[in-house]
Amino acid sequence: RMHQCFLGVEISELGSHEARVFECIPVEGLLQSELMKLPFGKIGFTKAMSNKWIRVDKTSEGGPLIFRSVQTIVDQVREKLLNVLNGKDAELEEKEKSELKKRRLLSEVTVKSYWITKGSSFSTTITKQETELTPEMIVSGNWKDNKFKPYNFEAMGVPLDCGHLHPLMKVRTQFRQIFLEMGFTEMPTNNFIESSFWNFDSLFQPQQHPARDQHDTFFLSDPALTLDFPQDYLQRVKKVHTEGGFGSQGYKYEWKVEEAQKNILRTHTTAVSARMLYKLAQQKFTPVKYFSIDRVFRNETLDATHLAEFHQIEGVVADYDLTLGDLMGVLHQFFTKLGITKLRFKPAYNPYTEPSMEVFSYHEGLEKWVEVGNSGVFRPEMLLPMGLPEDVSVIAWGLSLERPTMIKYGINNIRELVGHKVNLQMVYDGPICRLDT
Repeated sequence: RMHQCFLGVEISELGSHEARVFECIPVEGLLQSELMKLPFGKIGFTKAMSNKWIRVDKTSEGGPLIFRSVQTIVDQVREKLLNVLNGKDAELEEKEKSELKKRRLLSEVTVKSYWITKGSSFSTTITKQETELTPEMIVSGNWKDNKFKPYNFEAMGVPLDCGHLHPLMKVRTQFRQIFLEMGFTEMPTNNFIESSFWNFDSLFQPQQHPARDQHDTFFLSDPALTLDFPQDYLQRVKKVHTEGGFGSQGYKYEWKVEEAQKNILRTHTTAVSARMLYKLAQQKFTPVKYFSIDRVFRNETLDATHLAEFHQIEGVVADYDLTLGDLMGVLHQFFTKLGITKLRFKPAYNPYTEPSMEVFSYHEGLEKWVEVGNSGVFRPEMLLPMGLPEDVSVIAWGLSLERPTMIKYGINNIRELVGHKVNLQMVYDGPICRLDT
């Protein structure tokens, strides 16, 4: 239903702005400056010019003069508003209605009406509905006469008054279950403090490597050093660094035990893998599959995607004559269980793996390939000084726990996932994590 606005009522009585401007212009013309002083002058002048009812002579000495261009006009705006006033708004076309609405001369009002009748449950009294069936009702038989409130099976239950797992722990549980399903054994990772020897030197990472600098590593001041090492293994590691061996030329530098003794916060859980492989080499070799999910520490600049403390997921397989093809096969099996089926591999460099590969997955939402992990085959310079047989190969891969958790729960800033800015309501409301398989 169309309804005239306040301005529309005025125009219905006095005429449109443009028509009133036309009527104000005498035969000898009217100064534009005088016209603009009228309350309807500015809008009326624009509309009248658009309708070609008037013209402007800018050659006049006193300023622009306005003259009529036609002898008579038809005020269609007023006629349309009068039709609406007389209930003939159905005759207006949609374009005409839209133009009048745009000028705030007309508004459209929706009127709804209802016909109310008595229903089958009509009553002049209010009967209280029972919400539960009690033993007393059953014994007395009153339940037959009582009215019960229908169950709302869509209603939310009362939140349980209990603890809530952090999203990181939910995703960690899923990753751990996948490793266990694949027959992996979890490594002990409760030593956050590690010596530079196990964190770097045992992995054939040179002592001049940039990662060992204070810009990337947290060094401890107390205790600053570790003195307890397997001496025979320490000497073999020193030799492969300085002189080479096992088909390698080494790094040809002066290896210092003082550098290896420095205590740090571990920069990766591969230090734990090195300890486990050394322990494995001290007994008769049997193929193994290890995994770990725990915290590591990097002296990095904090931003929306980086923290100085994060979690690393690592998988290690040791067996006879493993190849790069075996690594790709295990990676396909592992990521398929995560719901990731489209994988690509890109050659990369790591000091302790050769060959090395970055793992990319196709992200359907972003419609592009994104990096999801790193992988490689441990170098002989790392494995043979431990005492492992020459025909034993070790393949490994790793990724962070925070990135898949942020993707799973739609978190853009890692500081909203870990640290003092975490919203506890997010922890309470976080759904159960189920990685698509």
